[in-house]
Amino acid sequence: MSVEIEWAGEHLILLPEKAIAWPRTASLIVADLHFGKPAAFRMSGIPVPESTTTSDLERLDALLSAHDSERLIILGDFFHSAAGLQPEMLDAVAEWCRKNAALEIILVPGNHDRKSGEPPASWNIRNVPDGWNLAPFSFHHEPRDTAGSHVLAGHIHPAISLREKFGSGMRVPCFWFRPTCAVLPAFGSFTGTHSIRPSRGDRVFAVGHCEILELTA
Repeated sequence: MSVEIEWAGEHLILLPEKAIAWPRTASLIVADLHFGKPAAFRMSGIPVPESTTTSDLERLDALLSAHDSERLIILGDFFHSAAGLQPEMLDAVAEWCRKNAALEIILVPGNHDRKSGEPPASWNIRNVPDGWNLAPFSFHHEPRDTAGSHVLAGHIHPAISLREKFGSGMRVPCFWFRPTCAVLPAFGSFTGTHSIRPSRGDRVFAVGHCEILELTA
């Protein structure tokens, strides 16, 4: 179950797959894929499977198709690290890019991308290091205030702690909307989370397994 909201005068669809559909511009927006993170862990001697890359690409395909998206906007950390740029991951993403050659892909590089390098030119991904604008939004990796624009960002992998009346609880990813800056949860399956402390007036949408739930104080 998705949630539809109005923000900055635009209609947005928040998806439980941790993405945003922007119907007016046929865009799908995601943040923090961290491709190659499992491979980087294996290089460090930690046994983890690589299947997350394939499953994340399949999730992207399903969302792009379901929302008739012609553009994919990636808010940074497409790659995790240089150590994770292993052939299996690179081949999977390269094949995905070939199959989606008609898709416009915009990458606002994040802090991990700056260390791992740009995607190969053959992947046809437009790299925009200084952020990207499509009114009324400004797209960046790290949350910021930008005069005259509403910012969509990633980077912090926001999550919120939920507690039951008698003390048990859990932490779940969330979308965090402040007055002029919104932060998306990490799209990648193999990523951590960071608890946020919303202020009065913020809107927080917790991400469950198959639904989005707006929280109140």
